[in-house]
Amino acid sequence: MPVKIELNKSANNGIKPVKIYTDDIEQSALTQLKHIAQLPIVHSHVAAMPDVHTGIGATVGSVIPTLNAIIPAAVGVDIGCGMSAVRLSVKSSQLPDNLSPMRSAIERAVPVGMQAHKTVSVRGSACKQLAPGVEWLFEKHPAVMKMLNQPHTTWTKQLGTLGSGNHFIEVCVDENKDVWVMLHSGSRGIGNAIGRYFIALAKKDMGKHIHNLPDKDLAYFTEGSEHFVDYVAAVNWAQEYARLNRDEMMGLVLRAIAPFLPPFRTDRHAINCHHNYVSRETHYGADVMVTRKGAISARDGELGIIPGSMGAKSYIVKGKGNPESFCSCAHGAGRTMSRTAARNKFRVSDLVQQTKGVECRKDKGVIDEIPSAYKDIDTVMENQSDLVDIVHTLKQVLCIKG
Repeated sequence: MPVKIELNKSANNGIKPVKIYTDDIEQSALTQLKHIAQLPIVHSHVAAMPDVHTGIGATVGSVIPTLNAIIPAAVGVDIGCGMSAVRLSVKSSQLPDNLSPMRSAIERAVPVGMQAHKTVSVRGSACKQLAPGVEWLFEKHPAVMKMLNQPHTTWTKQLGTLGSGNHFIEVCVDENKDVWVMLHSGSRGIGNAIGRYFIALAKKDMGKHIHNLPDKDLAYFTEGSEHFVDYVAAVNWAQEYARLNRDEMMGLVLRAIAPFLPPFRTDRHAINCHHNYVSRETHYGADVMVTRKGAISARDGELGIIPGSMGAKSYIVKGKGNPESFCSCAHGAGRTMSRTAARNKFRVSDLVQQTKGVECRKDKGVIDEIPSAYKDIDTVMENQSDLVDIVHTLKQVLCIKG
């Protein structure tokens, strides 16, 4: 049965309730959620998904509806980070016995970590579509441009690249033995610069009022203020960049794996969903800005992707449109320990054991991504059975980490 606890249920001092879809939550995350609930701009309540854990600025796994305001730190610096998945007309029996050459081919096609394309090799249509927005941004807010090395080419060369951290590319097999390609990435360096710039600007704009906040990282822009419209425009641009980044990467991956497979088709409709983003929606009778920091939209019938850690399972889900979660669900397994703690606790031998059967890096550079550093994905799914239905269960057979 799903687990749900509620904080501030009978509060009458202006503090909003917090509905949490798990009882597995650390004290620091609870404190962050309580701080968010104190903000006068919050509408109705705050929802916390079953993968909830402590974040920077705001809690990862939180869904925050705000009235006539927006919190840049709640959106974060990996603006538009999200998932993309496509099913191939290939069965698992048609995969090569040795997946190492396929992994190498993907790594040659898609720059990972801090790498970027050596030339502006992305689709001209994508760059053309994005260019007016970035030109406006650099002209209106030149400080963003100064935060980037070679700003006029960085965003183009990074389009179609993976990035670092927990970003990944995977080949998976579902319960019907169908092969899927799944990937996770966001808006890269340009999105990070936009996030950092506007988070600092929100703190500055609040001036002396920032001392009234439970946490200065929760500084916000109010609608009608000098920078509200500019932030919304910038964050929308970054979210579109992230979506196109995943589209471009998917194309590169499919071309890279084609020589290793029989001729294949892809599903007509690939799934592409953000999980660090903001959108204008209607909930509980009000027009609000909904910030999902580590959560995806799960409207009734909407398809989404919930990945587990590498070596675990992932899920394609269909939303139930649950109003209490603001039509949202978890974005993954959620961390149970910090990267530093994982590196201190586990060894390469642990990583090898926990990723058995998966073609992936098995070295100390990715120990912080070991499956044991994450929550159990099956428990996460059980706790949100009233938010989504499982459509497909995927098992990773190849994983590339940034």
